[in-house]
Amino acid sequence: MKYLSTLLLLLTIGAQAQSIHFKSVLVDTHNDCLTACIEKKVSLDQDLKGINHSDLARFKQGGVDYQLFSIWCDGDKVNPYAWAMREMDTLDAVAARNPDKIVVAKTWKQIQKAIQQNIIVAQYGVEGGHMIEDDINRLDTFYKRGVRYMTLTWNNSPSWASSHTDEKNPKYTGHKGLSAFGKEIIQRMNKLGIIVDISHVGETTFWDAIKTTTKPMIASHSNAYSICPVSRNLKDDQIKAIGKNGGVICLNFFSGFVDSNFSKKDAAFRKNHTVEIDSLLATGIQREYAFTMISDKYPAESENIKPDLEQLMQHFDHIVKLIGIDHVGLGSDFDGINSAPKQLKTVVDYPVFTKALIARGYSNKDISKVLGGNFLRVYRINNPN
Repeated sequence: MKYLSTLLLLLTIGAQAQSIHFKSVLVDTHNDCLTACIEKKVSLDQDLKGINHSDLARFKQGGVDYQLFSIWCDGDKVNPYAWAMREMDTLDAVAARNPDKIVVAKTWKQIQKAIQQNIIVAQYGVEGGHMIEDDINRLDTFYKRGVRYMTLTWNNSPSWASSHTDEKNPKYTGHKGLSAFGKEIIQRMNKLGIIVDISHVGETTFWDAIKTTTKPMIASHSNAYSICPVSRNLKDDQIKAIGKNGGVICLNFFSGFVDSNFSKKDAAFRKNHTVEIDSLLATGIQREYAFTMISDKYPAESENIKPDLEQLMQHFDHIVKLIGIDHVGLGSDFDGINSAPKQLKTVVDYPVFTKALIARGYSNKDISKVLGGNFLRVYRINNPN
């Protein structure tokens, strides 16, 4: 009898999850599939099951209504701005071929229209200030192309801001925090409507940015340091500051930012496949995608070291406890990571996250806020038109 009651409860939660999930506007603030498609020589409008975490058809299967596509390259690219243009060109081409499925929306009216017509809203998030190559006028070009946030740093540092990687590096000799030019960049971003993103930045840059911005900002793909103490995650005082700023912290699904034990397991996994990784790197592929390809090649080994969804939910609970339900969202990092919690394999698995929220007792209203409403509020303050 107890088994039947439990089964009925699970079925009820599952049905409720499907209902609220697909009625809500689901916004993911960070997906790296454009880089993944270029590196793997595929297109987003192909069937990419077994190749990518994402493709156009599976976005809809997972209930994604609004995707901010990461524009990224590492610090080793010779012309990061040109690479950024190339990545945006690839999605523009996909949208041109599939106008009934996806649109690069640049106004609030276009966003609303697309959602009403069940067309995916696409915009861009530039992952790293190095991609403007110290030319502030490129922010204007980015905005016109559909860029609606910029991560101030990636793991490398532009001349005007320091990353989390460099701030903890005793050999780093560059400027720490935001320079005067860095503050000018934030002011231009505020004026244009490009949301300030503080994922990847160093703590000094974080505090300089939050003192400089006049608009709510986001952490497009970060978790809680007190649960998983890595420098890419946010400490409690930073989380509280984002809440006071009116911003949103979008949960990152990467296992290494979810589970503090993952990095050791992953290092051993990579060591076992060093020769193959080095062979991929020799072809010119970017390091992050070499790791991803090896993880895809050995799924059983990769699966064995992944954390459980419950560990990601601990980050969610912690942030909500500190600053409330109005300041949490989703920034999966799909296609930019080689590992996520076991239950979140691809973009079709978003309803599993919604089911976890229901099991925790959150109302439909609160769930809709987390899935997209909180980001939309921040977006509208930054972009009233």
